[in-house]
Amino acid sequence: MITFEDVVKAREVLRNVTYRTELMQSRTFNKISGNLIYLKTENFQKTGSFKLRGAYNKIANLTTEEKEKGVVTASAGNHAQGVAYAASSQKIRSVVVMPETTPIAKITATKGYGAEVVLFGGGYDDAFRKAMEIRKDTGMTFVHAFDDPYVIAGQGTIAIEMLEEIPELDMIVAPVGGGGMISGIALAAKSIKPDIKVIGVEAEGFDAMRKSVSEGEIVAVNAANTIADGIAVRRPGDLTFSLIQKYVDEIVTVTEDEIASTILMLLERSKIMVEGAGAASLAAVIDKKILARDKKIGIVISGGNIDINLVSMIIDKGLIKSGRKVEIRTVLRDKPGQLRDLLDLLASAKVNIISVNHNREKEGINLGFAEVDMVLETQGREHAEKLIRMLNEKGYVVKMEN
Repeated sequence: MITFEDVVKAREVLRNVTYRTELMQSRTFNKISGNLIYLKTENFQKTGSFKLRGAYNKIANLTTEEKEKGVVTASAGNHAQGVAYAASSQKIRSVVVMPETTPIAKITATKGYGAEVVLFGGGYDDAFRKAMEIRKDTGMTFVHAFDDPYVIAGQGTIAIEMLEEIPELDMIVAPVGGGGMISGIALAAKSIKPDIKVIGVEAEGFDAMRKSVSEGEIVAVNAANTIADGIAVRRPGDLTFSLIQKYVDEIVTVTEDEIASTILMLLERSKIMVEGAGAASLAAVIDKKILARDKKIGIVISGGNIDINLVSMIIDKGLIKSGRKVEIRTVLRDKPGQLRDLLDLLASAKVNIISVNHNREKEGINLGFAEVDMVLETQGREHAEKLIRMLNEKGYVVKMEN
C-alpha cells in the first residue's frame, strides 16, 4: 500500500526532473463558475502531460538488475512519452507497444524521446497483451500506466505543489481514467489538509470508476468513442480503486460537447491548448456538474498532447454551435450583378465570407437561376439571425443550414 511518505520521497526524486507547473488564474472561469479557479497547467509539463511524474518515479526506483533489462509498456499517448523520456534520461532501454491506430504525431514523439516503438493491434487491450508477451520473452519490467505504487506516488506530487502555493484551496478537481493521478492527488491532499474535497471527472462514455465506486466493486464498461482518449479506460486499477474509495469524495461525468467547448474556451480565453482529458475537469466545474460557490478550486489540466486535426474539428464545431460560423443557401437570377449585390449586402452587415459555391446546373434549379451556398463568419447566433431577417426583407429567400 502507498503512503504519504511515498509521495514525499517521489517529490525528492522528481525535484530536478519535472517542472513545477504554474497555477494559473482566470477571470473568465471565475465569473462563469462563481468560484476562484486555479488551473494546474500540467499541459506545460515536460512531454506535455503529468505522466512523466509517475513514469520517472517508477523507473528511478528500479533495481540495478531491472534497469539493465530495460522497461516495456503499452500506451497510445502520454504514458508512452513519459516512459520513453524517463528511461532515456537514465540510459535505460525502453520498448513501447502502441496500437496501429495511434496518430503518427504521437508515434514520432515517443520515438523522439528514445523509445523503441512496436505497433500492434487495434486498441490498448491488444497493445497491452503484446507488451506482456515482450515482458515474458525478455524479462523487461512492465511499467503500468496507473496501477503501480511508484506511479501513483509520482502523480501525487501535483497535490503537494498545489497546496504549497495555495494552502487555502477548498477543492481539487482532476480527470479520472485508470485512477493513477487522482488517487495520488487525493492521498497527498487529504494527508496535508484532511478537510479538502477531491472530486474526479470521467468522460460520460468511460465512467468505469464512478460505477465501480457506486457498486462497491470493480466494474468494466464497454468501449465507446471519446475525444478524451487520455481517460478512455474500460477497467479501473485494483490499487487505484481502493485508494479512490478511501480518499475521493465524488466522481462526476462530462459529455463530449462539454469537453469540446471547454477545449475551445481554454484556447480562446486562456491561450492554452489542452487535450480532451485535460479539459474534462474544468468542464465539470463550468458546466455545473460540481455544486460549489465562492470556493477556491484547484483544477488539474492534465495534458496538452492533442492531435491538430482534432483541434481543427473542435474549432469548427464550436464556431457552428455558437452561431459564429453559419451556412446559408439562396437562389439568385443567373444574371450579371446578382451575386455582387448579395455580397455587398453581406459586407454591409459586417459578415466575413469564408466560401461561396455558385451552382446553376443543380437538379431542381430552374433555367435562368442559380443556387448559392455560402459559409459565413458572424459575431454569434444573434448576429446571424439578424442577417437572415435583413436578407428576407430585401427579397431573398434564405435558408440557414446551421
